Amino acid sequence: MKYSYAEYAPILKAFSDETRLKIIDMLSCGEMCACNLLENLEISQSTLSYHMKILSDCALVNAIRDGAWMRYTLNSEKMDEVIVFLSKITSDKEDCICKRGKNSCSNQKS
Repeated sequence: MKYSYAEYAPILKAFSDETRLKIIDMLSCGEMCACNLLENLEISQSTLSYHMKILSDCALVNAIRDGAWMRYTLNSEKMDEVIVFLSKITSDKEDCICKRGKNSCSNQKS
């Protein structure tokens, strides 16, 4: 199965921040209001908005407006897709990039 690496790069960048990992961890328990997220993080509301935009833009998190606040949930389908992608690129396969050319380490002379 072929993947667009460029499609997953922003998602993996979203995972590269400690605060966003904490947010994902908190949302793994279910829907949370921005106010509840703020209670558990030592960040400002504008910083939370920044992180939530990144998570929402790459579809890891669903955002729903609830009056003045936002409510967030994990996008479980996208999370499952990312897990499958990581599993595929980290396992041996017949159509692997390394098997296409003559550049494997075992074929090179020292």
